[in-house]
Amino acid sequence: MATMMIELLGLLAGVIGIIAWIPQIIQVWVHKRHDGLSLTTFGVVAIALALWLVYGILVDSLAMVTANIMTLIVIGIVFFGVLRIRRSESKSERNNHL
Repeated sequence: MATMMIELLGLLAGVIGIIAWIPQIIQVWVHKRHDGLSLTTFGVVAIALALWLVYGILVDSLAMVTANIMTLIVIGIVFFGVLRIRRSESKSERNNHL
């Protein structure tokens, strides 16, 4: 019973962590704003989460595995949204200089 409660606590923490990224997703995908976002930081965070994912697999923690997979997906959504916007802006700048 205690192990299940600990895993539920971990799942709740993971859900809250994912919810925390929703404002970034909205800024990038809806408002097309990326100012102040560092892709390097996102990369480092993704590496850390991947390591936590491996750790979760090794200690057999469903909560840790689930939370890290979902958070990696969310970070990927933001990361690729920023790349999309930056490529579009770069293309627009090149077209304006022609």
